[in-house]
Amino acid sequence: MGLFDKLAGWLGLKKKEVNVLCLGLDNSGKTTIINQLKPTNAQTQDIVPTIGFSIEKFKTSSLSFTVFDMSGQGRYRNLWEHYYKEGQAIIFVVDSGDKLRMVVAKEELDTLLNHPDIKHRRVPLLFFANKMDVRDALSSVKVSQLLCLENIKDKPWHICASDAVKGEGLQEGVDWLQDQIRTMKT
Repeated sequence: MGLFDKLAGWLGLKKKEVNVLCLGLDNSGKTTIINQLKPTNAQTQDIVPTIGFSIEKFKTSSLSFTVFDMSGQGRYRNLWEHYYKEGQAIIFVVDSGDKLRMVVAKEELDTLLNHPDIKHRRVPLLFFANKMDVRDALSSVKVSQLLCLENIKDKPWHICASDAVKGEGLQEGVDWLQDQIRTMKT
């Protein structure tokens, strides 16, 4: 890192780069959320299911994000763990209208939290209780209870109700995540 890079970092002129994993079951809205977080001119009109994973980059006022959009299909979930070491934050998306698969989402979350590359690290976890607009969708409080988020004591976490298609609830989550990342040791 050159002297000017260091100076820019000290003055807050250089954006901190952060790797974020976006996880959740298939059809929970991960790709749609990531698309909404990108600048309007970089957004895609047609969202298709992610096969394997895709990498998206976008910037906010203070951070430069590299987001690993991981497929939530059962046959691809074992790929998630290969990216845990690089992940500095995790966005976990839950379909709040899919009550039947909430148990599967909890199992995947438990597997994630107990993985050696995550277990002993203070990685911020942002949960989106997505599809809040769906009839009979569970509230973010109920999703939090079903996922037993109150048992997560060693990592900062936050849950937001969201509607990814309209972009509702996303900014609150990203603001929280930015605050967490800014306070992390570099």
